[in-house]
Formats: sequence, C-alpha cells, structure tokens
Amino acid sequence: MIDDIEEDNLKSAQVYDSLKDDSEKSLYPGCTRFTRLSAILKLFNIKARNGWTDRSFTELLELLHEMLPEENMLPTRHYEAKKILCLMGMEYQKIHVCPNDCILYRKEFETLTKCPRCGVSRFKVKDDDVDEDNMKKGPPAKVLWYLPIIPRFKRLFANVNDAKNLVWHANGRKSDGLLRHAADSPQWKKIDTLYPQFGSDPRNLRLGLATDGMNPYGNLSSKHSSWPVLLIIYNLPYWLSMKRKYMMLSMMISGPKQPGNDIDVYLTPLIEDLILLWDEGLEVFDAHGNDNFNLRALLFCTINDFPAYGNLSDYSVKGHYVCPICEENTSYHQLKHGRKTCYIGHRKFLRRNHTYRRLKKAFNGCQEDKIAPPSLTGEEVYERVCQVNVTFGKILKKPIMKNI
Repeated sequence: MIDDIEEDNLKSAQVYDSLKDDSEKSLYPGCTRFTRLSAILKLFNIKARNGWTDRSFTELLELLHEMLPEENMLPTRHYEAKKILCLMGMEYQKIHVCPNDCILYRKEFETLTKCPRCGVSRFKVKDDDVDEDNMKKGPPAKVLWYLPIIPRFKRLFANVNDAKNLVWHANGRKSDGLLRHAADSPQWKKIDTLYPQFGSDPRNLRLGLATDGMNPYGNLSSKHSSWPVLLIIYNLPYWLSMKRKYMMLSMMISGPKQPGNDIDVYLTPLIEDLILLWDEGLEVFDAHGNDNFNLRALLFCTINDFPAYGNLSDYSVKGHYVCPICEENTSYHQLKHGRKTCYIGHRKFLRRNHTYRRLKKAFNGCQEDKIAPPSLTGEEVYERVCQVNVTFGKILKKPIMKNI
C-alpha cells in the first residue's frame, strides 16, 4: 500500500513539473501574453466548441507556426499538442471482454487469448485464419472502457469550489421538514443512523448509478446498443447534481449487443472501487478545508427504467409475476384476443377510503378491496437470493447441421 502511494506521488510530481515548465515557457521570445500551455489550451477550446477535425486543427497549427516568429514553441501537429494536454486529463482503462460476456481479461485472465468458459477467441479472427499466433496480433473482439472513479473524486476535492459544494447538504441546505434535497429523505437519515461513523463526515459521498442502452449511430444502425454507466453525486446542491459537468461517465459498455443480465461482469471494476471506498476509504486532500481526510462512499440508489432494472438486479421483468413488491400476488390479466399481459390492481396501494377504490367503469369494472402487500426487508431479500448460483456468459447455441 505504501509503495502504491509513493508511486502515485512520484507520477503526480512528474506531471506537475512538466506542466509547470510548459506554463513558464513563452510562446516565442519576447511574448508576454501567452505561454506554450495557455496558447494550446485556448486553441483546443476553440476546436472543441466548433467541432474541428484533427486534420483541420493540424493545418491551423502549421499555419500559425509559420506566421509566428521562427523560434516559437507552438507544436505543428495535433498529436504533439494533445500529448502536452494529456497530462491534465483523467486516466482510462481499455479492458478486453469475452464476446459472449463471460469474463473480463484482467487480473488472473489478463494473459489468456481464449475465454476459459466458452473457448471463443479474445481477438477478432478472419474466416480463413486458423493460426493462433496470428490471432494474438488482431484487434480485440470486444472492449470495455472504464474511467476510474477514485482519481476523479480526488480531482473534485482538489478544487476549492467543488469541495465546498460537496458539503452544501450539511452547511447550506435549508432544513424545514420539507423534501428539498436527497438529504431530507428517510433513506439518507436511516443510513446516518445505521452507520454513524460514515454519516458524521459530510464529505463522504452518496452516489446514484444510472445506465441504459443507447444507439450512437442513429438511423444507420437501429439494432446497435451501447450502455453508458453514469454516477450522480447527491452531496452536491440539487441544481448541480444533475448538471452535465458533475454527471460522471464511469464506463462505456460497447455494442453492438446489449449485455443483458451479464452486465454484472462489466460492472466488476466499478464495484471493486466502490467496495474499497466503503470498507477502507481513501486519503484525499480537501482544498476547501485545507486538510486530508479519509474519503468513503456508498451507492445510494440506482436510476433506470424497468427493463434496465431487470438487468441490474437480475429480476424477471416479463411474465405474470413481474412486480418486485407483489411477486406471486401480482394482479395480471391475459388479453383474450391480443394475447398480451396487462397489469391491474394498482388501486390496492391507495388508502382504504380513497375514492378511486370505489370506481368501477374507470378501471376494470370492479371495486378494489385488496390491501397492498408489505415490502420485503433487506434481510428477507438476501435470504431468497443467497443460495442462487449465477453463471455469467451467454450459452452458445449448437450449430445447425445442414443436410447434404
């Protein structure tokens, strides 16, 4: 652990020295308005706002380099300019995945070239290529892009304004008994009661996880499904927590097929970081309080539609018993001609004297006298699923034998 901290400190020192040198170098001899770093930053901002291509940006750099005095420090290629700014960016991990979603090629599987469960190659293979040595040189069959969350949390607390906003729920929130912020919810207060050590420090983070399928190609590919996994920080003020700046993209699960119930395989790196932040915590510098503290975090809730809920919780969202609260007592009706299942009986969740319970024509033709079932506790849910044996990966179908 100490060696890792020393290695991180060494890398940070090298990055700081490199950026410091570029920030002190004048763009050209005698220039007082721009340094090498500030000029590149301003040019990249213009490139991003106007959607310039890398090729057009290279042509602009070449032209500016010729227009400036001969001994100028401006790079002439987009790649060279990007290398200077890469030190300011956040790291990411490109993890190879089994095409059938069985495993991630990391840790004990990092050196394998075939999936140990389904036997499918790790790399893309041509139909006429049967040489295993050539298979190793090809591109990966499927890739997971993971953006580690711990360095990003450190970056947030290193900024004075962001560090101040992260404790707004304790210092700036109006507490008048109304539900204005997630900190006013019973769930937030119950966590503080169950884990007083966690709740005593307002800097400890409570996160929401949101994911769903998206098609990045529009009408060009109607079947493609990529799954971004976002984290929302509920410590922030309610007008900031859902802003684009603070919604953290933690990973991108590439398509073309959706992960389905095997999404747990892809979430492994994120879950490991969350477990670390919950069990042990991490020493982080708070720029607002000007001190170091042990940062901890928990997953406060998930945000998703019902199909994605089924993938994340591995709960069946099809059939007659799809309600996670009612389960076997789910009220359903099979349409005679449409052959579809519709779900009725929602009025049982209303209070006993509610007007809607007595209405007939507006609903299914009957009054509602049933009582809503009690929700399962966490212990009861765990007792039901603790013996479930989950096997990740999609089962390969047997090839169809054609008659000769």
